[in-house]
Amino acid sequence: MKNVKMTIAALALATVSFSSMAATLVDSAPANQQKIGVISANSSNDLSSLQRELNAKANEAGASSYRIIGASGDNYLHGTAELYK
Repeated sequence: MKNVKMTIAALALATVSFSSMAATLVDSAPANQQKIGVISANSSNDLSSLQRELNAKANEAGASSYRIIGASGDNYLHGTAELYK
């Protein structure tokens, strides 16, 4: 029983720390953050999957937030985002 409680507590802490490290999508450039770069991604599905791809790349780059600055395409989507930290 003690092991079960410890496992649940560890999972809860891991979930909280992981979600706090995720990049946040913003509508405009954050005033309290600096631009650290630009990323691009491609998706053959829909805008939601393109947003997920950009979010994953922003997280990999260590950004605290990102802003999508362009998306285009019909059957194959391409998107670009600015990264902030």
